Amino acid sequence: MSAWSEDLIPIDRAKTLDGLFVQRVRRSPDRVAYRHFERNRGWSELTWAEMGRLVARWHQALAQEALELGDRVAILLRNSPEWVVLDQAALSLGLITVPLYTDDRAENAVFILRDAAVKLLVIQDAGRWRRLAAVLGDVPWPLRVVILEASPAANELAAADPRVVVAAGWLPDAAPALVQRDGDPNGLATIVYTSGTAGRPKGVMLSHRNILGNAHGALAAIDCYQEDRFLSFLPLSHALERTAGYYLPMMAGASVAFARSVVQLAEDMQEIRPTVIIAVPRVFERVHRRIQDQMASRPAPIRWSLRLAVASGWRVFLREQGRGGWHPLLLLWPLLRRKVAAQVLSKLGGQLRVAVSGGAALPGDVARTFIGLGLPLLQGYGLTETSPVISFNPLNDNIPESVGVPLRGIRLRIGADDELLVKGENVMLGYWNNHAATAQVLSQDGWLRTGDQARLQGRHLFITGRLKDILVLSNGEKVPPADLEMAITMDPLLEQVVVLGEGHSYLAALLVLNADLWPALAQELGLDPERPESLEDPRLNKVVLKRIRSALHGFPGYAKIRRATLTLEPWSIDNGLLTPTLKVKRSTVMTRYQQAIERMYRMDA
Repeated sequence: MSAWSEDLIPIDRAKTLDGLFVQRVRRSPDRVAYRHFERNRGWSELTWAEMGRLVARWHQALAQEALELGDRVAILLRNSPEWVVLDQAALSLGLITVPLYTDDRAENAVFILRDAAVKLLVIQDAGRWRRLAAVLGDVPWPLRVVILEASPAANELAAADPRVVVAAGWLPDAAPALVQRDGDPNGLATIVYTSGTAGRPKGVMLSHRNILGNAHGALAAIDCYQEDRFLSFLPLSHALERTAGYYLPMMAGASVAFARSVVQLAEDMQEIRPTVIIAVPRVFERVHRRIQDQMASRPAPIRWSLRLAVASGWRVFLREQGRGGWHPLLLLWPLLRRKVAAQVLSKLGGQLRVAVSGGAALPGDVARTFIGLGLPLLQGYGLTETSPVISFNPLNDNIPESVGVPLRGIRLRIGADDELLVKGENVMLGYWNNHAATAQVLSQDGWLRTGDQARLQGRHLFITGRLKDILVLSNGEKVPPADLEMAITMDPLLEQVVVLGEGHSYLAALLVLNADLWPALAQELGLDPERPESLEDPRLNKVVLKRIRSALHGFPGYAKIRRATLTLEPWSIDNGLLTPTLKVKRSTVMTRYQQAIERMYRMDA
């Protein structure tokens, strides 16, 4: 470990998020801060000093606008150095940043612009502004729109609308060096709107201290070095990526590379060879499924060797964690690690020393496979309202079934109905313009109701359910649909699912089939994959229900799904059935498929 060195910036020296940036520029001017891909140049690097000069230019441009302390500035950009630059420039003037998702529907973005009364918006390109403007109508917000990417279309929009400017012409060529301001650490830094799986999103108000304390707490639990390379692919609008993939590496002096896209992620892994990645479970599930699909077509000895490598590596993991004794499989690990595990992990760059999964529950089979192959995969837990990290598993005390150990300074307790309550400096200030919603979840003495059911076992936290998502059957049985849905989607045929049953005597499901696997299955059953009626064929329904039963074999008998409605249309952000963080909007899906649901429960009347 002699090649690894720490250079942490203390919170009391940073004081604010923009102060953290100024301190980093001073301490590491010549170190690489960010890597990004440019269409005609390939991968480029920016040092902290170069980032400092860019932020100074944006700071001066913002200072020339009619903005006052506390005004809101919205960011609608892809992950890039410019995202960081705008965030830092705005914060350095005491402005409040409001991140927007680039893939979100225009209607959702407009709601946020209106709700936060955003004064200035920086947007990626002309096309995105056209789509937004069409929905925005005559609303006075924002007062200024800055289009980042120069183009003839952007110039036309700027010429036609006095609100609109193109960044290249709006920015000064140079600006005085940034000076750290004397900002209030407890002041509002950002409003992060929740995904809104039910109803309108709420604006979570987070202070500088909320986020700085959360990043520092995570660094107290796991080492991060100047030599670490983060690969950023979760949207920076996502609270996990912003705190753990942006402010945390800045605090530690590590570098960050911005992935080009999820489609090109495998190539970027090979190019960047990251040492740290932060992802949601869906990413690990997709890689796991790809491994399984590739193995299905390989000779039996190769499939057997992979299973043996996972089993052997898992035994090594348990022994290293102090939870397993000696086993003959331990003798095989050195060979299997070199010949099998290393070959698989090389697809992830081969240099990962930490992989963090958060945002939702990580399926046990997925965790076991990656950990068995030698990947240090750590599951964590948090909420946007907690800046966002509450807990995660330490490397030397990793219980994959748990969501880890609470960060230093965070207090937990179990309330009524086993609800997890959280208190600490990471807990939000409240919801923007929504005192009623704030009062529902935040007590006067600072305890936050998470809405998640949990239990504490030793120092580890286990999430056992979700209060709002519990289905109560007519016989009184309570079923957590998320657990069933996770198990069902481990079947490669069943791409997406919503389990139903509230108030009924049995469970049913809405299912999206994998479009790539559907034609072969249809042919096997003698069905025409092009005919919509094929999805309603009783033979297909019988096969799907059998596969669901297999997936749910470990669940109680009352958790049996008796009816299913099948579709090939994916639930996506574009059709309004997924949030920007890729969570299914249960209520919206149920409204969309109301007639199908009624048919499934007609005989239950």
